[in-house]
Amino acid sequence: METRETPESVVVIGAGLAAAHAAETLRESGFDGGITIVGREPHPPYERPPLTKGFLTGADPIESAFPHDSDWYDAQKIRLLGDTHAVAIDRDARTVALDTGETLAYDHLLLATGASPRVPDLPGADTAFYVRTIADSERLKEAFQAGGRVAIVGGGWIGLEVAAAARGYGRDVTVLEQFDLPLGHILGPDVAAYLRDLHVRNGVDLRTGVSVSAITADGVETSAGRVPADIVVVAVGVAPDTALATAAGLEVDNGIVVDEHLRTSDPNIYAAGDVANALNPTLGKRLRVEHWDNAIRQGKLAGRVIAGEDATYNWQPYFFTDQFEFSMEYVGHSSPGDQVVVKGAPEDDEFVAYWLADGRRVTAAMNVNIWDVNDRLREIVGNDVDPARLTDMR
Repeated sequence: METRETPESVVVIGAGLAAAHAAETLRESGFDGGITIVGREPHPPYERPPLTKGFLTGADPIESAFPHDSDWYDAQKIRLLGDTHAVAIDRDARTVALDTGETLAYDHLLLATGASPRVPDLPGADTAFYVRTIADSERLKEAFQAGGRVAIVGGGWIGLEVAAAARGYGRDVTVLEQFDLPLGHILGPDVAAYLRDLHVRNGVDLRTGVSVSAITADGVETSAGRVPADIVVVAVGVAPDTALATAAGLEVDNGIVVDEHLRTSDPNIYAAGDVANALNPTLGKRLRVEHWDNAIRQGKLAGRVIAGEDATYNWQPYFFTDQFEFSMEYVGHSSPGDQVVVKGAPEDDEFVAYWLADGRRVTAAMNVNIWDVNDRLREIVGNDVDPARLTDMR
């Protein structure tokens, strides 16, 4: 195992899940130097999935989203700076300037700045709802509770989760998706059609092949006519927050470019979570992954590496979603040209889908309402199999 001199201080910019797990792992690894986490929100680091799942639906309190409360950080001697923006990095001096006027010195710096919702270049786009923070989710929940018609621009994971939540409040919901099927480029036509039908049978007006030209005070203008709406939510993806890294002269390309140890082009600076475009030796390619599991794992990896361990980014991506009766886990990284093999009973909302490259190599798998099989699927992903031997694992 490679070791090196332990740094005396670590500064983390960004106070999300990657930051929380990096700090926790540093302490668990025996690092007793200074740790400071700088975050723009007033809260301690929290999980984002509840913002469009349990918290938005009203099923879970927001407290369940916090891996640790403020007292835990105090007990671990981790300094949390909320409502604070990092404005510049001086790589030569190894300092970070804050908008408060304070300057933080670091031995190693972790950039966990995350991502921000994409705002389309449309008239009225700045008047819509976007979901990225607790405050965003709270405002949207209040709007759903107050009533009104809902239009959602974008039929990706976030858009569909928000649609399901809105239907739970009894709202009339229209989803506007520019492609022929929601998530068709990720799931393939068969599974994407299942997802479309799921929403339709739950009362969602899901319109595909539709482009949006403007958002107005009372609806959305589209290529297929006007859609009346009192609440408009835009969910067309996120962009990695790379401004600090770019200004500091770090290599940036669809996120902050890092190696398999999460090191940037500056060996004293790391990046983790949604913002990191990381080399995955297991897959033989770079990935920038915007999911909960990756933020946790990369945060832990950054903590281990900064503490002196020779650890690498070597796992398959994972994510999950809950929409109506559709609850699933997905592991792997498929390509649009992969063959999709479905085993089980989609008509009963219980099945496993496999993505195959070259007819045999499993690139990804998804279990739908069939539980305690994801670890077994993870063992299959990346291997060649006889398609005839694939099952729903029940």
